[in-house]
Amino acid sequence: MQVAVFSGAGISAESGVPTFRDDEVGLWAQYDPYEVSSIDGWNRHPELVWAWYLWRWQLSRRVEPNLGHRAIADWEQHAKVHVITQNVDNLHERGGSSTVHHLHGSMFEFRCADCDHPSNPVMPELTEPVLEVAPPVCDCGGLIRPGVVWFGEDLPDGPWNAAVEAIDAADVLIVVGTSGVVYPAASLPERALDQGKTVIQVNPEPTPLSDRVTVHLRTTASAALPGMVQRLPFLLG
Repeated sequence: MQVAVFSGAGISAESGVPTFRDDEVGLWAQYDPYEVSSIDGWNRHPELVWAWYLWRWQLSRRVEPNLGHRAIADWEQHAKVHVITQNVDNLHERGGSSTVHHLHGSMFEFRCADCDHPSNPVMPELTEPVLEVAPPVCDCGGLIRPGVVWFGEDLPDGPWNAAVEAIDAADVLIVVGTSGVVYPAASLPERALDQGKTVIQVNPEPTPLSDRVTVHLRTTASAALPGMVQRLPFLLG
């Protein structure tokens, strides 16, 4: 059996990583999220964007994978599992998943904004969030940026093509903790549904996808995912 998992911010939130639009400390409440998540925002105010990602990078390092992440990794004992994630943290990998396609990049990878050369900058430790931190500088003189996909940028071809292949090959798609409103990533569950595949949504709240999926489990990843893959043969008939 082949299983594809499409995950979003909700599964990481269970570990303590605030969802993208949450203002976890009040410091960035005055800023539109677009300011810290777009190429335009970076070009206007790189110190602000770098400070925001530096703090989230530290938050992600301090938390641990939850039962949902670990359950998905455990499924590899019973099925071929491909994780497709919109998250830019590394909790799926730390939870034990061996095949993870990051549609929106990773904040644990860095590159020069000018020459695109990979970088491994020394990251300062912050005891509390701050509004501005000067980004590191590449040997070419350009600024080092997080390896994430911002609004206004294209998704990377490699992860996108791998995600499409995983959807097409899957017997079932599990959609976990995503609102399903950010495109083009949100088109992947729609692709599975158009192919007549079984799609199971795990989300405490309804989403635009809820009325179309095969099953909507209105609960958390940690509650729903442990043991799920062992029950899938019965769900698939």
